[in-house]
Amino acid sequence: MLIDSHAHLDFYDDPTEILVRAEAAGVAQMLAIGIGDGPATMHRALDLARQHGHVFASAGIHPQEAHQATPEALEKLRALVADPKCIAVGEIGLDYYHLENPDIEVQQQAFVAQLAIAAEAGKPILIHCRTSDLATAEAKARFGPADAFADIMRLIAEHWTPAGIPGVMHCFSGSPEQAKQALAANFYLSFAGNVTYPKSLNIREAAAQAPADRYLVETDCPFLAPIPFRGKQNEPAYVTHTAEVVAELRGVGAALVAEQTTANFHTLFPSTARS
Repeated sequence: MLIDSHAHLDFYDDPTEILVRAEAAGVAQMLAIGIGDGPATMHRALDLARQHGHVFASAGIHPQEAHQATPEALEKLRALVADPKCIAVGEIGLDYYHLENPDIEVQQQAFVAQLAIAAEAGKPILIHCRTSDLATAEAKARFGPADAFADIMRLIAEHWTPAGIPGVMHCFSGSPEQAKQALAANFYLSFAGNVTYPKSLNIREAAAQAPADRYLVETDCPFLAPIPFRGKQNEPAYVTHTAEVVAELRGVGAALVAEQTTANFHTLFPSTARS
């Protein structure tokens, strides 16, 4: 059994066939990410979770929509997070990659506000982190030397660590050193399809070194399809390919990776464990 710990199921016109193929591939549960197209539609993942017993949901305002984190939107988020099937807040974080993204201060304010909601609800957070390292020249000029990962870790230490609640570094794409920092801050590392790309050396090293009780696998579908589907639309069934590559990197069998990541997911989200 595998669990897709990060899937944008509401991005598909009709996820019915997607869910059928996932079950056939051995993906027994999945976490539908509730960012929607912004706060107005961040309820869609929870709507899906209510319809499918093996699907759980999150809710959050993505940093690209941080300018929409109005008091009304934050109240909506607070109400969604109160639902038992909404097990996490996210994906939230900082994104200094796209030129059109909100200003850094706006992103950070939205992030901190959502940390407070998650702490109040006692639920883990799902972190989105994208720096400007690989951005266009225009985006680099706008965001300057600011480091999204460093800023996230600083804000987590100040506004999240005191709550004593864990979280997930979704689609971990940092260095092994950054992985150590995230682990020390009580975060799990979740690996997506880009860990299957041969040139993703930092990600692959982090996946190989991650503690057995602190890593997950995900698709981030419909994005980041793993090899051999790279360039095509991703879906939860393909998490099997990501898990196989993670197993190779760790020098273990795919069955062990499935066992460990499933156990880790249930430890992080106890309400998802089946009796």
